[in-house]
Amino acid sequence: MKRVFLFIGAIFATFSVFSQQHLVYQLYALDSDSGDTTFREVIRYKNQLKIYDVQDLSGKLIDGVSTDYTYVDYDSDSVYFQMNYQDGESFYSVNSLKNNDVTFEKIGTEKIKGYDCIKYKTSINSNAIEVWMTEEPGYDATPTTSRGYLKGVMVRQAINGNRILELKSVKKDKSIKRDLIPNDLGIRKSGKELGNINKEKLIKRFGIFNDDQIHFANIEKFKGEIPFDSVIHFASGTVILKRVKLPMLPEHYQLFAELHQKSNGDAYDRTGSVFVIPLDRKLSLRDALIDSIEVIPYQYDRNGKKYEGIRLENDYMPVVELMRFFTPFGVSHFNDRVKIDGLEWKEEAYYKMEVSELSDRLSGDVLIGAFIGNYDDGGHKVSLDIVAYPQDYSGDTDGNRRWSLPLFNTCNVMEMAGQNYGRLFHTDSLTVEFDIPENVENLRLRYITTGHGGWDGGDEFNPKENTIIVDGVMTFTFTPWRCDCGTYRELNPVSGNFWNGVSSSDYSRSGWCPGTATNPTYFDLSHLKPGHHTITVAIPQGADEGGSFSHWMVSGVLTGERR
Repeated sequence: MKRVFLFIGAIFATFSVFSQQHLVYQLYALDSDSGDTTFREVIRYKNQLKIYDVQDLSGKLIDGVSTDYTYVDYDSDSVYFQMNYQDGESFYSVNSLKNNDVTFEKIGTEKIKGYDCIKYKTSINSNAIEVWMTEEPGYDATPTTSRGYLKGVMVRQAINGNRILELKSVKKDKSIKRDLIPNDLGIRKSGKELGNINKEKLIKRFGIFNDDQIHFANIEKFKGEIPFDSVIHFASGTVILKRVKLPMLPEHYQLFAELHQKSNGDAYDRTGSVFVIPLDRKLSLRDALIDSIEVIPYQYDRNGKKYEGIRLENDYMPVVELMRFFTPFGVSHFNDRVKIDGLEWKEEAYYKMEVSELSDRLSGDVLIGAFIGNYDDGGHKVSLDIVAYPQDYSGDTDGNRRWSLPLFNTCNVMEMAGQNYGRLFHTDSLTVEFDIPENVENLRLRYITTGHGGWDGGDEFNPKENTIIVDGVMTFTFTPWRCDCGTYRELNPVSGNFWNGVSSSDYSRSGWCPGTATNPTYFDLSHLKPGHHTITVAIPQGADEGGSFSHWMVSGVLTGERR
């Protein structure tokens, strides 16, 4: 006890005698075993403060990390929040400390860490906030400025009783300069603008397509090496392809495919796919696009129908599907065609899907394509970005252990160049042989499936169980079905409206709705050992009816991590 009182007495001495103080606060969570804490320092010279967090940001950092300072001038009632970036740019905003909407209620006094404190409380967004302030030193100092002004020095703050910000030490520091606030803080912005700048600096956005047309047209066949950063049309204009150079990002980044789509003349719901063409093996879809569909491996079903490029082979790798999406009925182009009370048509369809587990396919020299199956000379317009959000400050790319192996894809992106629909499931299953390397673990199957056949008896409108067989053992069963399609009515201005009040776009379907993307299903394959394996997809596809037929678009990518 004697040692504790000596320590407290020393703090009191530094409080009141000197006009230059260095205060250290600790931010921590009660009942947490993690041991994670953050220290916040407050530098004081008379009526000015400089506030900043002390973080361990050693090593290589991601681009866009700012060094932030908060400055307080009590004389002018001004709070300056400043962000400084690695590229030399600085931005700041100015606010009042005392003119704040937050109201604190004084609820008593309490001795905290040896200080006589006044205790206050308030509530913000359902969060209970308690603050202990001491007026003994005769000046003001606080490590947080977002909740307005309270007289004195803050000793403790508690949010919901467990998130604690607490004074740990106070030292006199004669080296502190008289003018804490720099003359040049950078470019002044509003608080909202600062938030947007911070996001823009940290988030990486790679533009792939920008309002590019996907349509059915007489387009001269492209020959030769695909150049960087040019949009090339294939398969009579229904496939667009771009070769881009993407950086290797640390594994902690979350990656998303972000797509905007609108009709440019086509009124119907169409299958769309965003994909990467892997170049790991001798042949790929690139060869088929430039040369002919006949150059890539194929197989026949029991009815003698031919299916090109649908599975992994010794010298061929199928495309990696990032996103399967379905266009709505005529959004944008046909918005003036039909008026329905209570409905306001959307201007475009928007799809955003996380593709983090495929990040190894989104670095270096990458061929990214988009397909919409349609027969309209106006077709559709699409814009595509790959967007990356950091989850950590580390810029270490050596830790990126992502690994993937595309196994199969029956989504016939070269439909207009002769590639068959996935009709084989009526008489056959789809089996793929593959090898797992020694240094790969935490395996999962990323599986996308949608059923098609647009009449009453077709597989589009009838649930069908998908069965996944691994090494001859039935391992997973899954029935894709969407019964929420009516939610997206405002995307479908020219969807057919029936006598009973139901729209065509409202009907439940086998894993998809007009105007939506189909979520992948993930199957755990972590039990698989290194070596040779087989995987089989079996679906009870319905029989043809007259000139109509059912088919299934399934894609599967094995994902994991390198040891």
